[in-house]
Amino acid sequence: MFDVLGWALAAVLSAAPAQNQPSRPAQNQPSPLTQNQPAAPAQNLIAAPDVAAALERVKELEPWVIDQQISLCEVEAPPFKEQKRAEAYKAVFESIGLKNVRIDAVGNVLGERPGTGGPSAPHLVFSAHLDTVFPEGTDVGVTRKGNVLVGPGIGDDCRGLAVVLGVVRALDDAKVATPGTITFVGTVGEEGLGDLRGVKHLFSTELKGKIDRFVSVDGSGYGITHVAVGSKRYRVTYKGPGGHSYGAFGNANPIHALGRAIEAISRFTVPASPKTTFNVGRVGGGTSVNSIPFEAWMEVDMRSVSPEALGTLEKRFLDEVQGALRAENARWNGRGAITVDVAVVGDRPAGRIPDDEPVVRAAVSVTRMLGLPVSLDEGSTDANVPINLRIPAITIDGGGRGTGAHSLDETFDTTDSWKGTQRALLVAIALAGRDK
Repeated sequence: MFDVLGWALAAVLSAAPAQNQPSRPAQNQPSPLTQNQPAAPAQNLIAAPDVAAALERVKELEPWVIDQQISLCEVEAPPFKEQKRAEAYKAVFESIGLKNVRIDAVGNVLGERPGTGGPSAPHLVFSAHLDTVFPEGTDVGVTRKGNVLVGPGIGDDCRGLAVVLGVVRALDDAKVATPGTITFVGTVGEEGLGDLRGVKHLFSTELKGKIDRFVSVDGSGYGITHVAVGSKRYRVTYKGPGGHSYGAFGNANPIHALGRAIEAISRFTVPASPKTTFNVGRVGGGTSVNSIPFEAWMEVDMRSVSPEALGTLEKRFLDEVQGALRAENARWNGRGAITVDVAVVGDRPAGRIPDDEPVVRAAVSVTRMLGLPVSLDEGSTDANVPINLRIPAITIDGGGRGTGAHSLDETFDTTDSWKGTQRALLVAIALAGRDK
C-alpha cells in the first residue's frame, strides 16, 4: 500500500502559482529554497525506521491525545477571550519539549521544533485554533458515552488542538528528524467575528516572510480543504432622533429603513457556480413598542469561492443599504432624517490551491494509503490567509467522526481516531522536507 503514496510525494512540493490568483505581496515571499524542493518518496519515507516507529507510537499515544482533547475543551475559550485556553496550551507545549514557546501579541500560542536542514529547508507552520463560538459562561464540561465524547467544541477544534500535540509527541518519542523547522501554533480568532485575526497576525507580523507551507487541523473526519471560501461581513446601523410613536410620528424610522434593506437583500439572485451566498444573521434595535427607535442594526454575511462574484454581491449590498436610507428619508420628506453607519466586521480572503498541486496530492495520497475516504473540500478556515497569499496551504480534518459542530451537544466518536493523527503526522513530516 505504500506505493500509493509514492507517486504524490515524489512530486515537487513547490508553490507553483495558482491560476486566477493575485500575486503574493513581496513582504510575504517565503525563503528561497522551498519553491522547488522535492518531497519524500513515500516508500522511502515510511520504510525509515524512525518514521515507522512514529506511526506505531501514534496508536499508543491516542488515549493521551483524547485526554488532552477533553482537558483543553473544558477550559473555556469564548470569542476574543481565548487567554485561559492559550495558557493551558502553552503549558502543554512546554511540557512536551517544544522550543521558544510563547504567546504572541494577539494571543496565538507558538512552539518550535527545530529542523536539521538549515536556512535552505522549508519552514512549516502546523496549527489548530483555540477559540470556540460559545459565549463566556457556557458549560464546557465534556461527558463520555462509550467511545463518544459530548461537549461544546469537542470536535471543532479541540480535536485539532489535540492532534497537533499528538504529532509533536510522536515525532519526539520516535526521534524523527525533519530538515525543516516546524512551528506548532494554537491560533485565536478563527471563528465568527474573530476574522482570522490570529493567522493574519502570523503572516503579517509574528512570522512575516518566514512561512513556506501551512497546515491547519480543524474538526473531525478526514476531509482536505484546499478551496478557501471568502467572506465579507458587515454591521449596518441606521440612526435617527427617535421619539414618541404618536407625538413624533412622521420622523424617519431606523427600523423601517432596516426593513427596506433586508427586503431588498432577500430578493438578491446569486450564481450557483461559483457558489455565492448571503445571509442576514442578526438584527436589533428599538427601546419600546411605543417609541420610534433611534437605532436599528443588522449583521450580514456574504460568501463565495470567487473573489469576483463576492465583489459583485458586495457592491449590490452596499447600494441597497444606501437606497433604503434614501427611501426612508424621502418617505417622510426628510423629517427626523436618519443616517447609516456601515462597518466591515469580517473580511476573509478567497483562493484555491489546485487539485494537482503537490501539497494537495500528498495529503490525498496519505489519506488513501491509510485506507480512508478522500474528500477534497471547500471552506472557510485559517488556511484562507496563506492560500490567498499563494503560499502552499491546506486544512485537514483531525480524524474520528463528529456531529453537531457549533452546538452545545457536539459529539466526537473516538473509534479509530488515531488514523487522523497518523495522517497528520505523515503530512507534517513530508511538508517539513523529509526525503527518506
